[in-house]
This record gives sequence, structure tokens and C-alpha cells, in this order.
Amino acid sequence: MLEDVRALLVLQDRDRRLLSLAKDLEKLPQDEARAQGKLAADNKSVQTANEALVECELQLKRIELDAGARKTTIQRLKVQQFETRKNDEYQALGNEVVRYEKEVDELETKELELMEKIDQLRAAHKEAEAKRAKTQVLINEDIASIRQRSERIKQEQAEITAERDQLAAAIPESIIPLYHRLMKTKDGLAVAPMHDGKCGGCHMKLIASTVVAVQTGKELARCEDCGRILYAD
Repeated sequence: MLEDVRALLVLQDRDRRLLSLAKDLEKLPQDEARAQGKLAADNKSVQTANEALVECELQLKRIELDAGARKTTIQRLKVQQFETRKNDEYQALGNEVVRYEKEVDELETKELELMEKIDQLRAAHKEAEAKRAKTQVLINEDIASIRQRSERIKQEQAEITAERDQLAAAIPESIIPLYHRLMKTKDGLAVAPMHDGKCGGCHMKLIASTVVAVQTGKELARCEDCGRILYAD
């Protein structure tokens, strides 16, 4: 194998590794976003539980106000009843007192029911928050792992880049521009093996003179179809 081609193979190995690392690094923000997305359902559960609790507490407050208003009315009616001297008016006021007291009883029953429901909703809200907190711990661990991986990839990129720059500097200037052009246009495979007289990159059959050139390894041989640099496998 031509020494320049051997050097290009080593360089290509480093460049392909860098391409792979770049793709891995590009996916990490998506992985982090997916990790954060795991919290969405728990956030929704907490929000729903909180809204139900707040609504129930508002209902209880309204009923307490209604019951309080009726109790005030009852006191006022009793005063009027005490002050009146007319028997029919006294009776009518007494009927009103009975009606309002019945309504107060009904409202107080609803109050007890709502208070029991509020206790249940508070427990549900607390449970939803606990579940969210547990999920958050797992997400924090995932994100920490993703960010650690990002740092490892960047460190490896820096090390490989330094090595590949040294390798590239040792390759003749007459060849390196061709290599770079092929790496960009041939999906990161500028140097390909020859298999059974075919190009290992495009898999097209090579002409006899190209096959001989690759086998002898005395000159730079390229696939006449895709232009890749070839070597004998």
C-alpha cells in the first residue's frame, strides 16, 4: 500500500470519529429536552389537583358566606318577631325563621361535605407533588449524565483534533485538498477499499488498469466512477 494512502487511512479514521462525535454532541440537547419533557405529565397532574383544590375551597367560602348571611337574617327576623305585636306578623316572621334555619342546616351539611372533599383533594395534591419531586430527581440525574457526556465528548474531540492536525500536516500538500474535498462530498469516506475488483465506496466495477494500480500500490489510484482514493483490502 502506498504510504500516503496509509497515512490518509489513519487520518480518515480520526476524521470519521470526529464526525461521529459531532453527531452525538448534536443529539444531546434533544436528549435533554426529552428528559425535561418527562416532567410535563407530572406538572399537569399537580396543576389539575391544585385547581380542583382551589375551586373546592372557593365553593366552601361561598357557602360559608351564604350561611353567615342567613344567620344574620335569622337574628334580624327574631328581633322583628320580638318587637311585633301582631299575631299574624309574628307567625309570618316565625315561618321565615324556620325556612332560613332549614337553609342554614342544608348549607352546613354541604360545608361538611366540602371540608371532607377538600381533605381528599389536599391529599391528592400532596401525592401529585411528591410524584413530581421523585420524577424531578430522576430527570436531574439524567441531565447531569447528559452534560457529563457532553464534556467527555468535547474533551475527546479536542484530543482527536490535535492528533488529526498533526497527521494532516504530514501528508503531501498535493493530496490533502483532494482528500478534504472527497470527505465533504462522499459522506465521510474519501479512502475506500477495493473488493473483488469493485470500489468499496460506490460498489462499481473498476477497469483493469485501476485494479492493477491498486494492487501494485505504487501510485495513487482512484475510482473512475466516484473518484474515491482506493487501496487493496
